[in-house]
Amino acid sequence: MYLPRQLISHLYLQLLRSHHPLSPPVLILVALEPDALCACRILTALLKRDYIPHKIHPVVGYGDLSRAGEELVKPMQTTNGGSGGVVVCLGVGGLVDLSELLGLSNPEDEVEDLGGVEVWVFDARRPWNLANVFGGEPMNEQMLGEINANARRKTRGVDKGCITPSYKSGNGGIVVFDDGDVEEELANEREAYCALLEMPEVDEDEEDLNGNDSGSEAEGDLPSSTDSKKRKSWSRTDDEDESDEDDGPPRQRRRSNSGSSITSSPTRLRRTPNDPFHSSRAATPVSESPSPVKPKQPSASSLRRRLLRLKRKHEGILQKYYSSGTSYSEPISSLVYSLASELGREDNDLLWLAIVGVSSLELSGRTMSGVGISNALESGGSAGWGGERGERIRQILRDEVHRLNPPDPYERDRDFRGEINGVIPTTARSPTDKSIRLSPEPRFILIRHWSLYDSMLHSPYLASRLHVWTENGRKRLNKLLAKMGVSLSQSHQSYTHMDMELKRVLRQRLLKYAPMYGLDGLVPGEATGHAVSREGWGFVRCWGWKACLSATDVGVIIGAMLEVGPEEAGSWDSKHLSRPRIMNDSNGAADTTESDLASIQPRFWSAYDALSLTSESPTRLLEALPLAQHLHRSILRTGTSLLSKHQIRHLRAFRIAVVKDGPDVNLFTNPGALTKLALWIAEAIRVQERERGDSVKIGQKRAAGTPLVLAGLDEDRGHYVVVGTGGGGGVVDFAALNKRREERRQKKEAKDTKRKEKEDRKAQRAAERAQQEEDFEESDEESSSESESESEDEDNTRADKQLLRNRFGIAFQEVVQETNTRVRIDSFDHCVVEVQKEDLGAFLEALSFRSVVG
Repeated sequence: MYLPRQLISHLYLQLLRSHHPLSPPVLILVALEPDALCACRILTALLKRDYIPHKIHPVVGYGDLSRAGEELVKPMQTTNGGSGGVVVCLGVGGLVDLSELLGLSNPEDEVEDLGGVEVWVFDARRPWNLANVFGGEPMNEQMLGEINANARRKTRGVDKGCITPSYKSGNGGIVVFDDGDVEEELANEREAYCALLEMPEVDEDEEDLNGNDSGSEAEGDLPSSTDSKKRKSWSRTDDEDESDEDDGPPRQRRRSNSGSSITSSPTRLRRTPNDPFHSSRAATPVSESPSPVKPKQPSASSLRRRLLRLKRKHEGILQKYYSSGTSYSEPISSLVYSLASELGREDNDLLWLAIVGVSSLELSGRTMSGVGISNALESGGSAGWGGERGERIRQILRDEVHRLNPPDPYERDRDFRGEINGVIPTTARSPTDKSIRLSPEPRFILIRHWSLYDSMLHSPYLASRLHVWTENGRKRLNKLLAKMGVSLSQSHQSYTHMDMELKRVLRQRLLKYAPMYGLDGLVPGEATGHAVSREGWGFVRCWGWKACLSATDVGVIIGAMLEVGPEEAGSWDSKHLSRPRIMNDSNGAADTTESDLASIQPRFWSAYDALSLTSESPTRLLEALPLAQHLHRSILRTGTSLLSKHQIRHLRAFRIAVVKDGPDVNLFTNPGALTKLALWIAEAIRVQERERGDSVKIGQKRAAGTPLVLAGLDEDRGHYVVVGTGGGGGVVDFAALNKRREERRQKKEAKDTKRKEKEDRKAQRAAERAQQEEDFEESDEESSSESESESEDEDNTRADKQLLRNRFGIAFQEVVQETNTRVRIDSFDHCVVEVQKEDLGAFLEALSFRSVVG
């Protein structure tokens, strides 16, 4: 089921009304991401204000999520002695069937009773698992006995998966909080899914054995939506389980702890005896004297063929949705803040958490086309994430900042002059100032806490365009500073101690000289009024004289705390980074589960405390600044080494680089840190290709570069962490593009051959009057299917003119299913996998023949 955006507070208000002192606490499952962490802080603030007890449990992957379901969620079910309750998933489980992964239902049962457990899903990852969006309704014997299923859903307040105002919670279910995508973009998928739910069972093998030619005409190569894609682990137990499971039908397969399937079947609901297929096969009315005017009724075999074609058509729609690749929608921190705003609970603290969550997406490469380099707008600032939709969200946040932080009438003129001049605020207005302000933030890293030179040097946007990994690139950076009138000695000083006049004119000089070096979007444009939109401007908050931090600074620090680990100030280096304790099982293999859990808890709670809403919150953030600086120094050092030594190879469909030695190799065993390094390298490669003229024009946009696969060696565990980046800023898979064109050409030729064969068969059957009506119907359906295929070809041609999404998650699973490589797919980001050290070569070789963007 899904909850529309306009009813976002409906379930929370029902929870508030039904809550009592004996109610079980709300269980919150949180992913280790800054966006999910900010959303968790907002939600817990709402629950605390309403005196609703809650329990927070961080999860790092599908295996951990499955264990949480077994240990925490299943005991809540009324069928297991519990009293039901609410489970909130923040950044968790949007891509998989949660009812099975959490152990709330058994596919072998005739009914699906969730035991009074209601799961709320907030997730920005796409594609949705449609079993959560349009299914997820609990079933019991009484509901199953009702005849009219549609009437049942409407009386319960659910219409084709959509929750209506008459919905009453308490019976359990899976509820997806819609940010607008489901209502606006998934109308066809909704109709197809609901149609498959209402369809009777059809034995496709029986149709093939009967020599049905229509079955081959109706896209028989499309995979069924009931096929589940299995994840593999190198664990011996998992391999044995999967070998046993593969012998059974797809409906009876169970997921291993290492992951879950992407697609899910909508056919878990059992068919009632009076389904439409049985009624259509009832005895056909037979009259003693057939009328020549009355048309002949279609036969049972004809109805079965038509039903099979319709089923495959609907399954094709769902499969096309699942195979389109991954992407990211609205940040969940923004969605949870919308819930607080709908409840009338918004304030500066919650607004700041939402701003930090939104600002963190671009740092981790979460774009509208999946994990990859962002197609940054040239207006500067943080306007690169999400395109027009992302800018609309940021504009709403700017409006909220103006509403909740009105200017002081006595200082309005001074603030107005400062904003027009574009001075970056570094101090508060007063000792008690905790307001949020707009700031013309340049695309530098930690500028308030670093020197100007280091901040520019470690900026991925500036480094890629100046080629700072080369000696000439460093010289260009020095020349840019010289043109702006900033000496090297001044640029190496802390930015807060620089000359006030230089800081006052810095933005104007950047606007003047940056375009000479191809840095048009380095800073946002000039402001033209006091109440303008200020597109591309960032956000800054002060805590009196204690600290002044931008939202990007907080996102960088929180990300480093989650990726590197909690450390005391001054005690960090490459040898003292927090490393999980490695435990071995009885076979001598490293137990990755225990090692993951050993590092999750301290990292999560350290970052959670750093986002405290109390006045002491800047203290923990400032203590973690050395971690963030060390992480970005390591990214620059490792990226420079890979580029300068030409260690990046170009395979058929992507580029590949491996980090297996150097002082920072242990740091990049974390998927988050490895992804940031991959984004830094991918941005540099894209700029290089564009400067060499390797780019092509697609529509009105310029796209350059190929996807990048980066592997980091974890010597202690004996495997590589592999991340595949693509999408976002103009990735074109030329190999896949040519392959699709060749497939369309072959499909057209095969279609012409089939048309000729059909015409011959029609000529032979023209003399049989009893089959005329049936032949007419089939020819009409064939012509409609031909027109649909032609329209699909046109859609594919138009899609070729668009930027492509990240399909590494699908490609990884295809390689795992067809090879014997030992791979662990456990991350919520499906473009991140772990490959056994000895199998990396075979894994990459098989991957090079896959379409990694689509």
